[in-house]
Formats: sequence, C-alpha cells, structure tokens
Amino acid sequence: MFSETIELRGHIIDSLILPKVLDQILTHGGNFRITEINVGKKRADQSFARIEVSAETGEALDALVLRLRQQGAEVVERANAQVAAAPANGVFPSDFYVTTNQQTFVRFDGKEIEVRPAMINSAIAVDRKKGTARAVKFFDVNKGDEIVVGHQGVRVVPVQRATTHTDLFQFINTTVDADEPKSAIIRGIGDELRRARAGGRKIAIVAGPAIVRTGASKHLVRLIEAGYVNRLFAGNLFAAYDVERALFGTSLGMNPDLAFARGGHENHLRAINTIREASGISAAVQQKILTGGILHACVRHEVDIVLTGGIRDEGPIPSVTTDVIEAQKVMRRKLADVSYVMLLATLQHSLAVASMLAPDVKTVCVDIDPPAVERAIEHQPLQSIGLVTDVEPFLRELADCLTDSSVRD
Repeated sequence: MFSETIELRGHIIDSLILPKVLDQILTHGGNFRITEINVGKKRADQSFARIEVSAETGEALDALVLRLRQQGAEVVERANAQVAAAPANGVFPSDFYVTTNQQTFVRFDGKEIEVRPAMINSAIAVDRKKGTARAVKFFDVNKGDEIVVGHQGVRVVPVQRATTHTDLFQFINTTVDADEPKSAIIRGIGDELRRARAGGRKIAIVAGPAIVRTGASKHLVRLIEAGYVNRLFAGNLFAAYDVERALFGTSLGMNPDLAFARGGHENHLRAINTIREASGISAAVQQKILTGGILHACVRHEVDIVLTGGIRDEGPIPSVTTDVIEAQKVMRRKLADVSYVMLLATLQHSLAVASMLAPDVKTVCVDIDPPAVERAIEHQPLQSIGLVTDVEPFLRELADCLTDSSVRD
C-alpha cells in the first residue's frame, strides 16, 4: 500500500468538506485513517483534521490526492509546483493540472502565488520572473509557456459555508422543486439584490427567449428601470424575439393574445432586417424605430448588452459576437466584476456563463426543467439557489417585491 498524509482546515464539518473527502477516498478505492481531528466547539470556530490516505498503487494514490486537493486538502509535505513547457501554440503538456473554479495557489521557492482568475477546466501558466500565475484556455497558451503539471505545490481553497444563517444562498443551498412554495425565497432574493444595488455591486441577467415568449418581458423591464440589472447576457435568438415583439407584437410569429398572427412566421426575419438597416440596437432606439421591449430598456438605462451567436442564428443582429472564441473572451471579461447572476430559462447560455463564474459569485437559476437547474448550479455549491418554475411568475413576483420596496425607500 502507498500512503500520504493530508490536512483539512476551516469549517470542514458544516461545509461538508470532511464528509466529501472521506467519500472521495472510499469511492475511488482508497482507504483512510484519521490520525488527528479537532472540531470547533462554536459555530464560528474552525476545525482541523489530519488524515492518512492509502491506495494500492502510487498512480492510484496520486490520482486520489489530486481529487482531494480539489476539495481543499493540503499535503503535509509542501513541495514546489512542477512546470513543463507548452509543446506548441494551443497545446498543454500531457499531464497538465486541470483547474476548478475555486481559489487556487501555486507554490514556488517557498512562496505561494494566487492563480487569477479562478476559472474551471483550464491550465495554469506561470511567469516566475513576474511572480504571477494565471488560468489559461487552449487558445491562450503559446509554445514555450510554463504550465503547471501534476498536483504538487498546488493548493485549493474551497468556498465554505457562512457561520450565520443570514446568507440566503448558503442557507438554502438546494434546488426548490416545482411543487414547493417560493414566495419567501423570492423575497429573500429581492433583499439580496437590493443590498447589492445599494453597495454598488454588479448584477447580471442571463436571458433566454422564453422570457419574451411567456410574456415576462414587462417584468424584466421593470427590474431594468429600477436599476437592478447592470449587464444582460443573451443570444441572437433572444434579441430577435424581443425586437420582433416590440415591432410586430409577436415572437417567432406567435402573439399571446391571438391564436394566429397573419404572416407572423416572417416577423422575426423582418425584425432582424429592421435592426440591421438601422445599424444596430442602440441606433434603432436613438432613431425611435425601437420604442419598447427589453433591449430598448437596456439602452435607455445604460445596461451593458452582451450578445453571442449560434450556428442556427438568422441575421445576425449587429453587435452579436459570432466567433465562439472571441465570445468566450468577451463574456469572461464582462463577468469579471459581477457579484450576482440570474440564469433565466436558457440552458446552454446558463451552462456557459456558470462555467466562467468565480466561486464567490451568487447565482440564481430559474428554469421549468429540473435537470437544467441542477446542471447550472453544480459549480457554485454554496452560492446558488435553483428554482424549478416558469420564468414569468418568478420575474413578476420578484419585480413586484423590488419595485414596491423601492417606492418605500
């Protein structure tokens, strides 16, 4: 048997870090012996555990310890990180360290360097002369860049549960199913957003076409007008639906008040053409061509609009970023200073944004599909709330809560 000793520090009991570590050991064929454990006697006290981990082979032990490091475990023998040169542009060394979205440090010459930004499914490139370490994607790496390999000298600090019950996101820490009451949680989300706005923190909305198609646009507009949206992330399809509804009263040819809208199947193309002729959304607002809808409200209230394209897009509308790599770069840059994100009825866009968030970004996901909610919030285990519901009643109740309170304020 091969063995190594690891240590855990912090709120490892109430944040479920210790149970997760022990589960990982057993699930992957290892064994453990807890040689020392000190449990905090009060809620604010931190705990400590020293655990001897063993496996049948050295390779199995290395793989297991790597998993445990990603849960926040530290190896007692603190070695320097190992690096290897990238063999070509866009190619990592074969045994490169794969990052999580948790706060990460690499160790060189007895000093730790924080990896910035914290980014999931990336490698770590280091510049030892400058004393910097950064998470990089394939398109960011150049031949000869020093890339961290293996797991030695890498330390991960996972987000831990708050020591009070005042944090709604950590107190709920679950998905609220369709048949469960949601009003109290929505009011709590409203309180969080109110504090964020008062503190000058950025709030982002990731919007799906269902917002327009379900008639929820007017409620999102209310949130924008009340100052609760700083950035809007969406696809070309959402933009086309919103403009179509504003210009023709339909979305993908459907009108909420009519069983059949004459010529409606053409309207989304005519809407795109109108915006292209005006040279963009902002120009259409300024020329009073676009006089309503979500994008109109964004332009009027200086909300940053981040639109990205897909393979099935028509048009696209001007200002939509159609290059996938460039879209990733734009989205990461626009998400860097965001504190709160609401993922609303858009699975693919929600998954893309969720994979780019720092571990301390608070996330609300609303979707009628339970698996979509579970997938969207899995990367933010102590910072997320998932609500399985239609987006229209959610936005209506949230807007009522926030706009009513803003009147009282």
